[in-house]
Amino acid sequence: MLSIDSQEKNEAFAKSEKGNFPLLSDPEKQLADAYGVLASGGLYSKRWTFYIDRSGIIQYIDKSVDAESAGPDIVKRLDELGLSKPE
Repeated sequence: MLSIDSQEKNEAFAKSEKGNFPLLSDPEKQLADAYGVLASGGLYSKRWTFYIDRSGIIQYIDKSVDAESAGPDIVKRLDELGLSKPE
């Protein structure tokens, strides 16, 4: 997960949500800009999900992420792309 918030804010978020996944802080917005997800003049980032294979190739971009169903949606898409099982 990539966030344009500070590391401190992201750590507090991860702790409050009991997150157990990597959360990259990008307060300078360099990666968000490179992936084209900055919105409203860089005030926030779009909620997109990039599915990247083990070779680093983007296989799919979900530009219609629904926060309520994101978890199951991600699992389904990983299965559809054949990316859900470790090698």
